[in-house]
Amino acid sequence: ASVVVAGGGGDNAVSAIGVGAVSPGDAFISLGTSGVLFVVTDAYRPAPQSAVHAFCHVLPNLWHQMSVMLSAASCLQWFCRLTGTTEVALLAEIAELSEEDKANAPFFLPYLSGERTPHNDPDARGIFWGMTHASLRAQLGYAVLEGVSFGINDGLQALKESGTPIAQCSLVGGGARSPFWAQLLADILAMPVVTHKGGETGGALGAARLACLAAGKPVAAVCEKPEVWQTWRADPIRHHTLMQRYAQFKALYLNDLHYRQH
Repeated sequence: ASVVVAGGGGDNAVSAIGVGAVSPGDAFISLGTSGVLFVVTDAYRPAPQSAVHAFCHVLPNLWHQMSVMLSAASCLQWFCRLTGTTEVALLAEIAELSEEDKANAPFFLPYLSGERTPHNDPDARGIFWGMTHASLRAQLGYAVLEGVSFGINDGLQALKESGTPIAQCSLVGGGARSPFWAQLLADILAMPVVTHKGGETGGALGAARLACLAAGKPVAAVCEKPEVWQTWRADPIRHHTLMQRYAQFKALYLNDLHYRQH
């Protein structure tokens, strides 16, 4: 009997199949070891000036752009290892912080492995800034989540500057299991963030779907979006506060870059 050999794809393009990102404008955020903001496009749209990636999709006549940060959920794992706690326990501590606690939290630059989009800076390094004797472990943990989310927002702005609008994002990867992080992303990005049942397994589901397509099943029947678990919408007041902190986050990177270059 003949054996069908299914073509594969890059991890994020395959995750796109798993989350049903198969039409121009469909977008998702992947919070794994690295962080990716992926959007489907109808043409090849390179933007190397801001380190935006552009590739063909795994489906015919489609392409995609993506912003990539080199350390995302791995920053949280690193911090938990240093402070002797688990991700679940730390996220529970963070959820108990007041709005004032979060507004006064230290800042974190999540460049533990350098950074790609938009800086293309292999020499960038992670930084905590603004700690005092009163700083709580939960505030430092919050700073990690916020710093990674600010990095995702850097990528969103780079994609927008390349001419690609994004109205809504699905959320996949291990970070998709955290409701707090999903809401924080929505508040920072000022757009709906959608989590799906089984969203943390997007890549594996996408690979299985590619096998179904290779076996002859139609795209429309195979590449449906998974069932929505929850839609997280931005709070305008929190967005305003976070944008003030985002401006400081960007200034910290530029100050560090200046220091390293002189």
